[in-house]
Amino acid sequence: MWPSVSVSSGSIVTNCEAVQQAVHPSHGTSAVRSPRSAAVMAASHSENSPAASSASSGAVTSPRYGPGIRLLCCNHMVAQTDVAYEVDDTTMVGRLARPDGDGRRPGVLIAHEGNGLDDVQKERPARLAELGYVAFALDYHGGGKPLEDRAAINARLQALGDDPERTRRIARAGLDVLLKEHPTKVAAVGYCFGGTLVLELARSGAELAAIVGFHPGLSTIRPEDSVNIRGPVLMCVGADDPLVPLEQRVAFEAEMRAAGVDWRMNIYGGAKHSFTHPRSTDFAGLPGLEYHARTDARSWRAMLDLFDEVFSPDTMAT
Repeated sequence: MWPSVSVSSGSIVTNCEAVQQAVHPSHGTSAVRSPRSAAVMAASHSENSPAASSASSGAVTSPRYGPGIRLLCCNHMVAQTDVAYEVDDTTMVGRLARPDGDGRRPGVLIAHEGNGLDDVQKERPARLAELGYVAFALDYHGGGKPLEDRAAINARLQALGDDPERTRRIARAGLDVLLKEHPTKVAAVGYCFGGTLVLELARSGAELAAIVGFHPGLSTIRPEDSVNIRGPVLMCVGADDPLVPLEQRVAFEAEMRAAGVDWRMNIYGGAKHSFTHPRSTDFAGLPGLEYHARTDARSWRAMLDLFDEVFSPDTMAT
């Protein structure tokens, strides 16, 4: 049975506003990519006259990104919906974002950081939807809310890490919500323990076109299951992340090699844990966490590069 859908805080984001959300201000002149070429970010050829340039091209000049940067509006809006669904007698509440328009689109499943589905994580589906994807941010704590207590966070993550089957069930339930949107293919993206969760989903043999982790937990008690991974893997790790030390990275590399996985790991100098979250230092006093704008931007581009590869017209029919 499909999960129930309830609009508890749904919203419609206009196309230009959503493009602005789709690129973090720290991303500078990085390109916005879309499987449908729905939105792009480009440097203006007329920095001295942005208004004239916008008028001639239909672009909207955004002061958030500095002079010479234009946001070219796409032709659709983004609808956001909160989705309630049940897993192991727990009500999960995730965030679904869809571009408007007809036709099937690639899908992106998103797994939040260890603290829970906070406002930053809830913005990620809209950011991806404006690029042309249907995106769902699942919930693996319950209630669609972050955990505030450090002990509760640690206990929850320990319990999930010790039980891969339970973790995979939770991930699969989120994937089932997204599959109801009939995406052409699905990539799974995870942050912090969310990276662990999407890796476990991939190890279960789920049909994923790509698996991406940002400052992810790489360890598992079932490394032999990596032979079941069906899509390419990209892990984005801070070189100074105390929660993903060198030994864990080396063990993960050995695991991927042994399983014959198409994998890559990007290591970013100067970056610690939770480098994608602007408020990471507020997480219940956890040490070793720090937002790193440059790495946030670079790792996002690396993910989009992989999406271009697996969602390209040449691969969509395979």
